[in-house]
Amino acid sequence: MKLTDSALRSFRVARTYRENSEKVNCLDYSPNGENAISSSDDDRIVLYDIVRGKPIQTLYSKKYGVDLIRYTHGDSQNVIYTSNKLDDTIRYLSLTDNKYIRYFRGHTARVIALSMSPVEDMFISGSLDKTIRIWDLRSENSQGLTDPLGRPICSFDPDGLIFAVGVESQTIKLYDVRAFDKGPFKSFELRLHRNCVWSGLKFSNDGKQILISTNGGMICILNAFSGDMMHTFSGYNNSRGLTLEACFTPDSQFVMIGSEDGRVHVWNTDNGMKVAVLDGKHPGPISAIQFNPRYMTFATACTNMTFWLPILDDT
Repeated sequence: MKLTDSALRSFRVARTYRENSEKVNCLDYSPNGENAISSSDDDRIVLYDIVRGKPIQTLYSKKYGVDLIRYTHGDSQNVIYTSNKLDDTIRYLSLTDNKYIRYFRGHTARVIALSMSPVEDMFISGSLDKTIRIWDLRSENSQGLTDPLGRPICSFDPDGLIFAVGVESQTIKLYDVRAFDKGPFKSFELRLHRNCVWSGLKFSNDGKQILISTNGGMICILNAFSGDMMHTFSGYNNSRGLTLEACFTPDSQFVMIGSEDGRVHVWNTDNGMKVAVLDGKHPGPISAIQFNPRYMTFATACTNMTFWLPILDDT
């Protein structure tokens, strides 16, 4: 089944789980699409089996808390995650035996961005200490550090060759992974018309677009090569200035974001037109949203975790 405007409009809630007592702050799909994992403000890490459609494991990080969580490269058995209590260490966790494999220490303030390389055992982290650190899963020592001169958000491109850093909600800097110590090879200035803080940065899977999400009622996509603004998207509810995640669909043709009223808004990245508003009956703001990289399903979360499927037309 191909993603089209009508296919996206047909999505409905398939299952809702209430495993958490507080907000789900992050979710991620495994590279093969067969599992999903969520982290929550109640210190829970919940693993979901997508094929069987149910939660299968709950782990706890009560001492450190858990904020951002990512599956490691090509692996559905291990994750890295950041903490929101005690310290700013990034932890490398085995899901099979619930043991830490390694600790990544170096940041001196909360980590607000975490991106795993899609092609190797490397990841990057951005912190309120205004640095970007480059890591290798095989070593506890930082492989490099760059100071982008401001509060950074960051992400790898889909080929793992470059990473982008959004700085102080006004500049995007592009770095070559193998020569990051030489500084950015390209920078774009981006002045959004509203007073909002950039909360997330993502590349589309085709590498041609960059999505910027904000704590306001507006997100935008840029040309990843020229930095030119392609489209801005608004019209969803975020009156409280919440950090609401946005995402691309795997084919790069659509952008999705949840809203504080529990609805999902979808736009076409080609023409910028709104395609759908989907009601997930969420009791609170949708803080996290991700489309499955392999299967025709996506997940949204508030305190609940909800999985969506399209309603196929048999006619």
